Amino acid sequence: MSPFLPRRTFLEQSAAGMGLAALGGLLQGQGLAAGQSSSLPHVAPKAKRIIYLFQSGAPSQMDLFDPKPTMQGRHGEDLPQSIRNGQRLTGMTSGQKAFPIAPSIFEFAQHGKSGMHFSNLMPHMSKLADEWCMIRSMHTEAINHDPAITFFQTGSQLAGRPSMGAWVSYGLGSENKDLPAFVVLTSFGSGRPGDQPLYDRLWGAGFLPSEHQGVKFRNSGEPVLYLSNPQGVDRETRRETLDELSALNQGHFNAIGDPEIQTRIAQYEMAFRMQASVPELTDLSSEPESVLEMYGPDIKRPGSYAANCLLARRLAERDVRFIQLYHMGWDHHGGLPKALAGQCHDTDQPTWALLTDLKQRGLLDDTLIVWGGEFGRTIYSQGSLTADNYGRDHHPRCFTTLVAGAGIRKGLVYGATDDFCYNITENPVHVHDLNATILHLLGVDHTRLTYRFQGRNFRLTDVHGELVKAILT
Repeated sequence: MSPFLPRRTFLEQSAAGMGLAALGGLLQGQGLAAGQSSSLPHVAPKAKRIIYLFQSGAPSQMDLFDPKPTMQGRHGEDLPQSIRNGQRLTGMTSGQKAFPIAPSIFEFAQHGKSGMHFSNLMPHMSKLADEWCMIRSMHTEAINHDPAITFFQTGSQLAGRPSMGAWVSYGLGSENKDLPAFVVLTSFGSGRPGDQPLYDRLWGAGFLPSEHQGVKFRNSGEPVLYLSNPQGVDRETRRETLDELSALNQGHFNAIGDPEIQTRIAQYEMAFRMQASVPELTDLSSEPESVLEMYGPDIKRPGSYAANCLLARRLAERDVRFIQLYHMGWDHHGGLPKALAGQCHDTDQPTWALLTDLKQRGLLDDTLIVWGGEFGRTIYSQGSLTADNYGRDHHPRCFTTLVAGAGIRKGLVYGATDDFCYNITENPVHVHDLNATILHLLGVDHTRLTYRFQGRNFRLTDVHGELVKAILT
């Protein structure tokens, strides 16, 4: 046995002591991807790809999607104990002596044949009322941002598990050899520029082979670091260098058998191909002016939500499997009306443009769109309440997520909340349920996409998750 063998690989390959369990890990862990590739899809897929528009910070559902007109006459009243029923509060409002009801100051209207409600902050997304499925009954256990976002992305509130995009890459692979299967784009909101940070582990591979982690495109400068060769190094020289490195790495792998060495070889090769594919991908000069105008005034600002939405469409055209956009700035504990208007100005028109653009190109039929944040917002005000200003605390008990595209019922409002938008009254949908349904639309049975690690089989939905069949076509 080589003295340089990593501990994890040694334990997996050892035949003594814990060897039998480790051998099982080797066979079911390292060998699982090949087995899954041959058995997937488990069911006929409706979606070839997903574009996940994650609104980081938690949009206020009652100011955007879930109108509560009966609250207008209860402005400033204390939230009844019978409604809160002793439910958990964050440290930011647990010390408040009162929980004054803050009705939304925004006007709602019904749109489309479906009559779906949107507030006047979303004049563009509301045009697609008959494309969206609005799930008003989402809920989660997480009450603070980092564990809640981690839970949505990985199925666990604790860091270290593989992200959903990594699971999809691991199970289904890529349909474009020149681009990663999983690409991440980030943007800063104008509603609250200094909002909650994002961490690279949110798109990490966890204990899966690291080749499945998301590749984040930067929102300024070159999309990927070291995309250009150094001065004096041409593409032919780069190719020769990589061939030499590959030979060295292959020799190292033959000596010690660490599977991460093979991942390193694959990543070097992908990086080489991306040097040619990414500049072409991000060059918008071929886009007609009419398309650029559709995405709104921010389209020519690199790293904006609008620019990332157009880039998402271009990635979808190139069959990138999992495209994730994170837009920060939705955490509105105070000054919500002004900040929320800023966030909607960032996202409303580009989101509408993305869906419209995909539909015009025939891509919406096999692309799944998800729009939403990590939890909701409270009906009561955090801090002082005036006639035109308020803030809202975190609320995991009920919130809204929008889905559209491949395999989704159009114009459907699913689930309901009470008059205070505090408790779910109909058809609850847990985070694990949503994730199970997303995987199903991609052709994956969430109970069968597993990976053996530390003596147990892990999956995105842990031991939970039920398909939300009512929202599927």
